[in-house]
Amino acid sequence: MKKTTLLILMIVASMQVSAQLVKEKSVNVAIGLGFSYPTDAIDVSGSGFYIQGEYVNTLKKWIDIRPYAGLILTKTNSDYNDRHGTDFKSSTNALLIGAKARVIAPIPWVAPYIEIGIGVSMGSFENLTPVTNIDKRGVFLHIPWTIGLKLGPNRTYDISFSYYEHPAVKQFSAAATIGFSFPLKSK
Repeated sequence: MKKTTLLILMIVASMQVSAQLVKEKSVNVAIGLGFSYPTDAIDVSGSGFYIQGEYVNTLKKWIDIRPYAGLILTKTNSDYNDRHGTDFKSSTNALLIGAKARVIAPIPWVAPYIEIGIGVSMGSFENLTPVTNIDKRGVFLHIPWTIGLKLGPNRTYDISFSYYEHPAVKQFSAAATIGFSFPLKSK
């Protein structure tokens, strides 16, 4: 885990190096609904709040490197438990840190994109199903991936669905977000 954390910190630090490779820099802020689900095939979930900030390094019009920090807070939805008389749980309260690469279709006004990366989650995760009984706190590896649309003439707005797979706690988190990018001025 120390090696993964060190790798992520090295990636984030390397983004601060000015090079001709980076064409533009901006900050992206996304906010929306957060969800948590066990990887077991059972219909229980958690819902709540999600926010994320990204430092965007545009390499080409169609590819970005994005170090990020986010927060997801979810509580178990009780609808399933009320209907079936069970006490299953799925909740996440975590800080998410990592880096992603985004590939964007070079289309004006509505540009679809996909992202994938690696990161760590720091916080608490709870899964209680017939197969799994996990209640862990700590630092865990996650694998983020996202699909979305960049909108507008300068593609400054976006709508996305983000997923964070947490293999160590047999859970994944998701978020439905809207976002806005703020360009940073060059020196």
